[in-house]
Amino acid sequence: MDTDALDIVRQAFWLVLILSAPVLIVGLVVGLVVSVLQAVTQLQEQTLVFIPKITAMVAVSIFALSWLTAQLMEFATELFTWQPGT
Repeated sequence: MDTDALDIVRQAFWLVLILSAPVLIVGLVVGLVVSVLQAVTQLQEQTLVFIPKITAMVAVSIFALSWLTAQLMEFATELFTWQPGT
């Protein structure tokens, strides 16, 4: 019984990691690109990086919304149909 609960928690953490990865990776890449551009142009405005990063992260979230929802629905269905001991 304890191993079942731990397995569910492990699956939930893995799902959160997989679902958040695309948005976080895009935020990281856009942040690095803007930081390199700031270093090259010597434009050191700290708030400049936020607008492109937020825009890109929202765009990826909207683009991946159907996939994210399908993954969450699959996990929820698996949880609701789970029977202990199987």
